[in-house]
Amino acid sequence: MRVTLGIHPVREALRAHRAFDKVVIAKGSAGPRIQEIVELCRDNSVPVRFEPREALDRASKGVSHQGVIAFGAVHDYVDLEPVAEGAQLLIVLDGVEDPHNFGAIIRTAHAAGANAIVTGERRSAPLTETVARAASGALEHVPIARVTNISQALERLKQRGFWIYGLDERGPELYDRVDFALPTVIVLGGVVKGFH
Repeated sequence: MRVTLGIHPVREALRAHRAFDKVVIAKGSAGPRIQEIVELCRDNSVPVRFEPREALDRASKGVSHQGVIAFGAVHDYVDLEPVAEGAQLLIVLDGVEDPHNFGAIIRTAHAAGANAIVTGERRSAPLTETVARAASGALEHVPIARVTNISQALERLKQRGFWIYGLDERGPELYDRVDFALPTVIVLGGVVKGFH
């Protein structure tokens, strides 16, 4: 069973109406953020249990949980075609294997208004609890599409009218000074090496 750890990830998952079997809160936890989680659970018909902090420590296997753990549904990948339909900004990741980096990218993509993130099946961090924690709840708002082949996915997106941009620290222009054509794909990672 998948667990979601921490106040922000659990709160955002509940706000996104993700299905959970239950939410467990450490006895003695209080404050407005905890109260909001309890109310969101009530609104979403998710059972809430208060248990000793030691029980949460065991369930989290020593990972920080901030006194809140949700048990339940796995976050699923989506198909590329439906998210590409009508999208204005997609982020494509190639070779991003560190879960903390993946989570940070999800957070940043959400803040930038990206419609989705596209990642490959190989050489990519899976959607784990570490990714969800690093994303600080943004994973609930940005769909993640998983494709077999990044190059082929980029070609399909290009055929749909997307402009493909690669980020590289050696590039001559700063990203915020480019007048991006829409719809846009921004590629981060290994594929950038193949751009000319």
